[in-house]
Amino acid sequence: MLNILIVDDSILMRNNIKSYVENLGHNVVGEAENGAIAVKMCAELKPDIITMDITMPDMDGITAILKIREFNDKVNIIVATSHGQEEIIMKALQSGAKGYILKPMNETNLNEAISNIYKKDTTNEEEYLLDD
Repeated sequence: MLNILIVDDSILMRNNIKSYVENLGHNVVGEAENGAIAVKMCAELKPDIITMDITMPDMDGITAILKIREFNDKVNIIVATSHGQEEIIMKALQSGAKGYILKPMNETNLNEAISNIYKKDTTNEEEYLLDD
């Protein structure tokens, strides 16, 4: 079971993601409606994964990712965005996100994104071990 922080300015989207997370057997440790709150909650709650919207008031998702990476390089961040623009997604990944989901998302997409992150982590560890 993973502890997940949901960050989105839409309460409807947060409720949908919360339902998906719980259906997948994971725990929602918190919800934030903007990046500034997400940064504080990440420091307090130490989630395993954050689902992060990009366009939000007060602090956007990319700025929040950069601030989170200043004190936590372990948390896996999945960008959940309605922006289909490759440039924005690339900027989020370069800022420290580990993956992305285009909205509208569903439970299957979220599960795949989570699985892909942990497959990447395992593959990287295996490659590192093989290089020794």
